[in-house]
Order: sequence, then structure tokens, then C-alpha cells
Amino acid sequence: MDKLVRGTSRLTHFSFRKLLFSVLPDSKKKNFLEMEEEKMNSSMVVKHDKWGYPVTTSSDHCILSINLFYDQVLNYGRMRSVILEGPVCDEKCVLANILAAHFLSTSDSSKVPIYLAAAKAQLDNATSYEKAVFEVVSYLISEDRDDDVAIELHFKLLKQFPRDLVSLKRAQVLCFYMARPDISLDLVKQVLPDNQEENYIYGMLAFPLLELGEMVAAQEAARKGLKINKSDLWSQHNLCHVLQYNCQFKEAVEFMEECSPSWTSCSSFMYTHNWWHVALCYLDGNSPTSKVLEVYDHFIWKELQRSDAASAEVYLNALALLLRVDVRGQMDYFEDRLNIVADCVKNKDMFNEREEAKVNAERNYEALYEYGKGSYEHAFGLLGPDFDANYCKVIGASDEQIDVFNEVWYSILLNTGRNLKGMIATALPFSEFIAFTSHYWWFLIQQLKKFRSGLIKQKDYLFCGVCWYPVFLMYYHS
Repeated sequence: MDKLVRGTSRLTHFSFRKLLFSVLPDSKKKNFLEMEEEKMNSSMVVKHDKWGYPVTTSSDHCILSINLFYDQVLNYGRMRSVILEGPVCDEKCVLANILAAHFLSTSDSSKVPIYLAAAKAQLDNATSYEKAVFEVVSYLISEDRDDDVAIELHFKLLKQFPRDLVSLKRAQVLCFYMARPDISLDLVKQVLPDNQEENYIYGMLAFPLLELGEMVAAQEAARKGLKINKSDLWSQHNLCHVLQYNCQFKEAVEFMEECSPSWTSCSSFMYTHNWWHVALCYLDGNSPTSKVLEVYDHFIWKELQRSDAASAEVYLNALALLLRVDVRGQMDYFEDRLNIVADCVKNKDMFNEREEAKVNAERNYEALYEYGKGSYEHAFGLLGPDFDANYCKVIGASDEQIDVFNEVWYSILLNTGRNLKGMIATALPFSEFIAFTSHYWWFLIQQLKKFRSGLIKQKDYLFCGVCWYPVFLMYYHS
């Protein structure tokens, strides 16, 4: 009889809570579910991560490693491996294990099944937040994933847990490789109301805005991010993009060099990429070539001297700068450096294939190789008359990075005489003409004069290193 009464009491209590939930406004339902979940898991220890979401773990150090990992991801830190400390402190923590699996999926994939299995084994004890993250990440790292489905899962996760900015970042990175800044913007707009004063959010808003050409809004967002945290690396980077777009090269250099002390703890890629932006501003702003050389030697290539440097990340930005230097006709100053980096990138074992981008990348590789040899007709044949660098975005590149492919294209048109047929005017819209840098147009005009005078000759060196640039973009981002 007592058991029946207790059972009826529980049922009545359950019905009451269900009724209460049904009449709550939507804004209160999330908190209600979290409170109920904590009560149900009262036999287990539940702590909260930096977003305030519940995580089943008894270890303060486990939560600390998760929170440190969040900061490393959002500020492009070089210590993202800190997440591997989480499962060491609590091997049963679902969130720590699934985040570790995602981290290892791009660095040591052979260990992923271990962490994935550990997370899956404890799902019954996980909070709803952990289960949601597990669902999204386990699908994202699956072999047969569909990118559109992965994006939809992130939308669903962020609707329920909008303060999770690492999941937002993960989704935005995927959008970047899908060449879908519009979706990236929709994602950040969805969570913005819940993160109005949150660190990092405005840098994440600025990037899709600038990729969509909304430069005024992008600049406003980046500056707002820097007002919250002047060391927000992504906001710094995005503001530099805007300044470069506006041809404010002097202002961009001064701004980035002022910010540079905050870059010492960021990843090899982001450290050298930011200095790549500085070098590009020197190049586009008609500064002496010695300034570009200084950046290359002391801030890009020198990164390899650090014991924890990621060499492939350095090569990517080194090649990006060398290619830009070449199309500006200044490779003579860098030829010895080109030979060095060419020797470094001959090992194909450092690449992981991404089949969906492989065709475009290999075509660009072959075209750049022919361009470097001076075989301009062959390069034109590979790229075709309707080449558009925007098609290259799926290899993982920003507008600033793919601009160089357009510069190569214009040079190929000049060197094959197709400028006489008006192809350059067709290839370059008026709006892009206005935004294009004065330095490069000066260089193109000089090339055109040389062509008409019959002075252009084939290059006397093999372009054996720089042609790896599109391949590095594709494989590094895989």
C-alpha cells in the first residue's frame, strides 16, 4: 500500500511538473529543464562550464581543462591540447572526451575512437547539454558526414544552448570551408541576443560580414569586439581585413604592429597569418621591399625555430606571401627563400586528402606551376576563359587569400595577349577595380607596356615552391 501511495505521489508530482513546464514562457523553459536535470542527477556531481551549462563530473581540474580549451579555441591559442587533460582528470566525463575526440580528429585521428567510445559509454549519465554536444561532434567527425546536416545540427544545438560560443565557432569554421558566409552570419545572429556583452562574439560577427562585403558593419563589429577585449585576436584580424579593403595600408600596419605583442601565444598559423597581413600591407602600400623581407624573415619563417611550431601552418603563410611577391614582379629578392621553402614542402606525407576540394586544388596547382615556368598558354588552358577565384573558396581561404589567384589570372591574360581582346575588362568588375590596390594596377600597367613592346620574356627559374600554395590551403584545412 505504501509503495502504491509513493508511486501515486511521484506520478502526481510528475504531472504537476509537466503541467508547469507547459505553461512556462519559452524564455524560462531552458532554465527549468536545466534545474530539473540537476535534481534528477542529484546522485552524481554536476559542475558548470564557463557558459553556465551543467557537466557531469566530480573533477574541478576537468572543468578547468574544458574552460581553458574554450579560450584556446576562440583566441586561436597554441595550447588547445589542454583538452586532453580533461579525460585524464575524469575519464567518465562525456564533454571532455568528445571535445578531445574532435581536437584529435585533425591531429592524431588514430586516437579518436578511444575518446569517442569513452564518451558514448557514459551518455546515460550525461546532462542534456553534453548529449547535444556529443550528437553534433560525433556526427561532424564521422566518415560519411554531410556538411549540410552538420550545420543543421549546430543550429539545433545553439538554439537550445546559445551561450556555447565554441560550438558556434566550430559551425562557422565548417561554413568557411563550405564557402557559405551567409549561413555563418545566420548562426551568429541566432545567438547574439544571448551574448551581447560576451568576449569573442563580435569578432565572430565581423568575419562573415566582411566576407559578404558588408565592410562598414564588419568594422563596427570588430571595433566593438576590441572594446570588450583589446586582445581579441579575431577582432584584430578582421579589422585589418577592413583596413586593407579600404586601402588604408599605413593604418593597418600601425594597428597590427601595435597588437602584435598579444600574438605570442597564438597558433603558428594565426601568428604567421597576421604577419602575412602586415607584409601584404607593406607590399600594397609601396613600402620598400626590405620591409616585406623583414616580416618574412623575422616573423614568418622564424616561427619555425619555436619548439612547438606547426611547420605546415608556417609553410602555408610563407607560400602565400611568396606567391603575392611573384605576381608583383619582386621574386628576385626572395628567390633564395623560395628554394628553401620548396625543399620543405616536397614531402606529401604531411597532407591529408579532402576529395571534395581535390580537383580544384590540383587544377590550381598545375596552373600555377605552368605560370611559374612561363607557360602562360598552358596555364590559361588549365584555368579556362571563365576562371573566377571565388570558386577556390572551398579549399579554405578568405577573400584576401584568394585575391592572389585573380592577380595570377590577370597576369596570365596579359602574357597571352588576351588583354587585347578586352578579357581583363570582362574579368574585373568596376567595383573590384575601385577596390583593387593602386600598387598592383601600376604593376599591371607596366607589364602591359612591356608586352606591347615585346619585352616580356619567360621566367628563368622554376616556380617549384609557390605552386604548392593552393594544395597547402586545401590540405592544411582538412
